[in-house]
Amino acid sequence: MTARIIALCNQKGGVGKSTTTFHLARAAVLRGQRVLVVDNDPQGNLTSVAAAETVGDDQAGLADALSSRAPESIRDVIVRGVWPGLDVVPTSGVILGSVRDELVVAGAGREGRLRAALAAVAADYDLILIDCAPSLDQLTINGLTAADAVTIVTHSKLFSANGLAQLLDTIDNVRQYYNPALRVAGVIVNQHEEQTVSGRTWLDELHAAAGARELRVLTPPIPKRVVISDATEAARGLDEWGSAEATALGAIYTDHLTAIEGVTS
Repeated sequence: MTARIIALCNQKGGVGKSTTTFHLARAAVLRGQRVLVVDNDPQGNLTSVAAAETVGDDQAGLADALSSRAPESIRDVIVRGVWPGLDVVPTSGVILGSVRDELVVAGAGREGRLRAALAAVAADYDLILIDCAPSLDQLTINGLTAADAVTIVTHSKLFSANGLAQLLDTIDNVRQYYNPALRVAGVIVNQHEEQTVSGRTWLDELHAAAGARELRVLTPPIPKRVVISDATEAARGLDEWGSAEATALGAIYTDHLTAIEGVTS
């Protein structure tokens, strides 16, 4: 049995993909699953909170596993995560950005490098989560090509609703040319401001836009709460935070993970 591979995507930055990946990984670890998170974003935000020890700028990581100019495999660069059962393919420094540029001119097969790399370790895990860069470049296309399903992380705001169509077009192109089995596991609405008129309005717009493309918006949306970012920055699960609010928020990620994995079963 090989791992289910889920990519988390949005070309817009600041929507909380890394935070969502982190807390979905925690939900999976709590179920006893063996989890690998792949930091496919040159900013390296996920690595900074998910890796058990600090990853230096000169340490081998995802960039080396994707580059034709480096000898390392994915297995060579994996590091321990902050919880038992969690491993990390790290990114730090600026090297992944350089590899992204390498992929642009690499020619045939460039879209499948991450898929090929992960195939070597997929049997070691139950779940692999790929935190994609806030762009629609070769790194994100590699993430989508490697995945069984993609989860879209977005805001209930105007620009997020408008950007959904562009991302879905990219997903359709990846299906057509590289990964015909790719499914959309759902749309996670993150940092939702339920008390504002605009938040409620744009949540309705997102539901309408998703419904028109036969996509499911996972409910409930993840509300905007300081405790989520605080727990992430402290590299702790919401269940470890010790408050009733944090525990309730952690349960939302658990429910979303159940829904996402249901699409890939």
